[in-house]
Amino acid sequence: MRTRFIETLCRLAQEDDRIWLICGDLGYSVLEAFRDRFPNRYLNAGVAEQNMTTMAAGLAHSGKIVFTYSIANFPVMRCLEQIRNDVCYHNLPVKVVAVGGGLAYGTQGYTHHGVEDLAVTRVLPNMTVFAPGDPWEAECVTESAAALPGPCYIRLGKAGEPVVHEERPAFRVGEPLTLRTGTDVAILSTGGMLVTALAAAQLLQEKGILASVVSVPTIQPFSDTAFVFAGKPAAFVATVEEHAEGGLATIVAERIAFGGYDTRLLPFRLGREPLSVAGSQEELRAMKGLSSQAIASNIHQWLST
Repeated sequence: MRTRFIETLCRLAQEDDRIWLICGDLGYSVLEAFRDRFPNRYLNAGVAEQNMTTMAAGLAHSGKIVFTYSIANFPVMRCLEQIRNDVCYHNLPVKVVAVGGGLAYGTQGYTHHGVEDLAVTRVLPNMTVFAPGDPWEAECVTESAAALPGPCYIRLGKAGEPVVHEERPAFRVGEPLTLRTGTDVAILSTGGMLVTALAAAQLLQEKGILASVVSVPTIQPFSDTAFVFAGKPAAFVATVEEHAEGGLATIVAERIAFGGYDTRLLPFRLGREPLSVAGSQEELRAMKGLSSQAIASNIHQWLST
């Protein structure tokens, strides 16, 4: 995803000289493409994310569209006050990009686990929150973020995520993308769990269960059409996310409650307790029941009760 992001950003910057990129001394082997083509619109703020964000706000005040970039928690959690007060409060076009969302940097331990970011950013004023599921979606949300007048958060994977969509999807901010239709259960996925959700749906089909798979690349704003099809809510909804509490499952639960929908919800998420061990992304996902096999097995058991 990060490769598609920087390719898209370079294309947009070629067309719009208001676009800037600021990094927090990270992103080597990725950001050089932008740096080399647009050296006068690229800054390395150093390991000083608070300063990076305030610099971005100042540039945005002067009419620029500024993308900030760092890994996992650093561009969000370390400088949350600056994002809240300098960017969101003033509704400025600063686009915060975090690479390695979820457990992508799992071998670095909890300090590098980006697992509370969706909960934090989605409640900030004026903030649009994106979590693309594959490189096509990453391209779409980057274009949309650049075009939106206010602040955005983009949560990317690390690198090497497979292309899921066969062609560029018909993306609209706030709208879900349906990749597979089924009548027994709707699986809603956000971010890098999309491939896992599709694999779980295939395992369920082998058991005679037909599952819809819906990608949710926009967390805020969120549309009920993610689980309401042709005006009728799905009876069973499972959410899949590489995130702790306060993310997709919480949003869907709120919508079910506030909308009065007769829908049962089964969340697959990391939960509140932090992982105290380091390991690969696959290992840590499996420890938290986020493998396709575990998801399919639990949905099958859930539907049988």
